[in-house]
Parts: sequence; C-alpha cells; structure tokens
Amino acid sequence: MDEYDGKQIVGIDLHRRRTVIVRMTQAGEHLETVRIDNGPLTLGLEIAKAGEAPEVVLEATYGWYWAVDVLQDAGAVVHLAHPLGVKGFAYRRVKNDVRDASDLADLLRMGRLPEAWIAPPAVRELREAVRHRSKLVALRSGLKAQVHAVLGKQGVMVPMSDLFGTAGGKLLDDLRLDPAYHARIVSLRRLIEALDFEIDVVARRTAAKLAAHPGYRAVQAIDGVGPVLAAIFVADIGDVSRFHRPQQLCSWAGLTPRHRESDTTVRRGQITKHGSPLLRWAAIEAVQRLSRGPVGATRIRVGARRGSNIGKVAAGRKLLTLVFYGLRDGHIRALSTRPA
Repeated sequence: MDEYDGKQIVGIDLHRRRTVIVRMTQAGEHLETVRIDNGPLTLGLEIAKAGEAPEVVLEATYGWYWAVDVLQDAGAVVHLAHPLGVKGFAYRRVKNDVRDASDLADLLRMGRLPEAWIAPPAVRELREAVRHRSKLVALRSGLKAQVHAVLGKQGVMVPMSDLFGTAGGKLLDDLRLDPAYHARIVSLRRLIEALDFEIDVVARRTAAKLAAHPGYRAVQAIDGVGPVLAAIFVADIGDVSRFHRPQQLCSWAGLTPRHRESDTTVRRGQITKHGSPLLRWAAIEAVQRLSRGPVGATRIRVGARRGSNIGKVAAGRKLLTLVFYGLRDGHIRALSTRPA
C-alpha cells in the first residue's frame, strides 16, 4: 500500500518521549503505523514518506510547538486538534496510542475534527513572555504570604496595608525576631527582591516589543487596562481577525454561560471557563473596581441586580468587546471623544 500516490491523511499521537504516526488514504484505508523516538530529524523523515502536502493532525498537547514547526517546514498541511473536542477517546474500552492517532486521522478525513488555532512563532514567543511574568508574580505572592505567616508566628502586627512598601520595609528592618524566624525573613526578602528584578526585566522587554503595536496602545484607553493587562490581551488573543464578532471572543475566553438544551428544556449555567485562564483573569482583574465608563456602568448595573460576581463577569465581557475592536481597528470608537 506504500505505492498510494493520492493525498495522505496522517494522525500523530505526540508524547514527551515517543510518538505514534498513522498514515491512511482519504478513504480510510490504512497504509502504515510507526512509533518513533521524538526528534525533529526523525519526525521530518517519517512525514516525508506521506508524499507531497499531506493532511496532518496532532493534538494540542505537551510540547506541540516544535512538532508543528517541523511538519510545516516539511510541507505538510497541519491541523491542531482541540483537547476538549477529543475527550471521547478516554471512554473507549481499549485506549492506546495507535487508536488515538487513527481516530484523529479519521476525524480529519471526515471533516469532524474540532480544531484549535495554530499560533505563529511570534505570538508564541509573546505568550511565553507574559505567562512567564504571571508565574513569577505568583511565586512572589507565595513568598510574601510566607513573610506574613512568619510574622504571625512571632505575634507581630502589621499596621500598614503594604508590608513590602517603604514603611513596611523599615518595619521589617527594625524587627527583633528569634534567630530561626529572622533568618527565614531575611531569606524570603532576598528571594522577593530577586523576583522583583526578574518581573521588571520581563515587563520592560515585553513593553518594548509591543511599543509599535497599534492594538496594544488602543486597548490601554480602556479604564482598568494598563501595559501589563494590555500585553496579556495582545499575546493570548493573537490574530483577532479569526473572530468575526466580539461574542465569539468572549466565548473563546470562557466568559459565556454553559448552554444545555434538549427538546423543550433549556438550561444555562455558570460560565464555561473553556479558554486561556490568564486571559480570563485579565478581563476580570481589569474590572474589579471600575465604577465609570461603559465597563464600570455594566458592573454596577448588573451587580446590583444579579450579585457582585455576575456583575464582574458581565463587565469582563463588555471589556473584551472593547478589546476586540481595539485590536481589530487600532482604536476604539466607543471611547473616542465626540464633537459637541
């Protein structure tokens, strides 16, 4: 069957160390199954057996970046399967790597593959930067919580709201603690200082890279959105033109309600949370304390009627709507000053 000269369908089950590749015809006839040790050269040689411009599918799983780059460089038409759309694989009585690769290929050739967007390398690099900063901030928050915990063990009351500001730093300098607790405070402060430096470096580098981006500048006109949140919106959304309407962006971010419908019964529940957690956090973080403008008005109006949390989610959707137009057009007409 290796003499088949039509366009081939290739399903790839990618793992950390090894990968299974299944090749078949457009009619579903099996051609070959191989298992390889991961590596760009090995993968490139195997995909070359599939002929010119094969249709290749792999799941958006651990470490897919390098595999997609190798496949595209080899001339393959790559499709990225959305993990949530292929969860049904787990309910088979027999689940193995060969079956997973074969089912991916079958979904592709039948036109039923739930696809995810393949972000280009430049967007991936930007995402790496903003997510790295987010992880560093989370680590720093954990260290600060440890400082508060140590002070609590020694019965130290903290009168200021920010222990790590100027007044808080003077308080920590003047404290007389037992040796073990003092040593831990000193160690934690050194780590926090190091993370402050790394966070600042990443933020400056990201801001410099986005300085000429029109959407990055435009979304900062929205109340509550500064350079950090604007960078998250630009990086995680990527090419906004893949969404035809702002409602699609809100759904992609996981900020729309679940919808369950059967016959005459329709149920709508909490938001789906299917999407980037960082993007969803940024949208909600930006509206936390807003009380002015179209976004703040939405938070107050809906919050008074449905509760504070629902009000923030509604305001987050309103904010993402403005972000959509800012990234698409380079400006937000709803926020522009109208002539008298």
